[in-house]
Amino acid sequence: MHDDEQAIRNLIASWIEASADGDVERLRLLMADDVVFLTPCQAPLRGRDAFMAVFEKGLQHYRIDARSEVREVRVVGDSAYCWTHLTVTITPTKTGLPMRRSGDALSFLQKQAGGNWVIVRDANMLMPEPAPAGSM
Repeated sequence: MHDDEQAIRNLIASWIEASADGDVERLRLLMADDVVFLTPCQAPLRGRDAFMAVFEKGLQHYRIDARSEVREVRVVGDSAYCWTHLTVTITPTKTGLPMRRSGDALSFLQKQAGGNWVIVRDANMLMPEPAPAGSM
């Protein structure tokens, strides 16, 4: 496996771990200032600060547990894309049932001057999973 591909796989693993830990500073380092997140039925979320505000607000009410399966990484010079399948469980910290979403995500990455990779665009198609039988 090429070093850049492994670095991108490590970035995805770091993102999952930092999200679970609520480590906002670590997440901040994994994305470009002008990052854009695209999700179903939502306006684009533009910029690292906008993402961080939404994420930090969410941490006040929810715990995030995610799993990812990297399906493909392609590197072309200092640009790359990564296709992953994600399963995310969002659990209220006080009361309520966990919500589970799953689907595919396509991330575009850029290699920085120091050699580290950051997410510059991310489109995810996570949709709610149906509640298990008997959970109502």
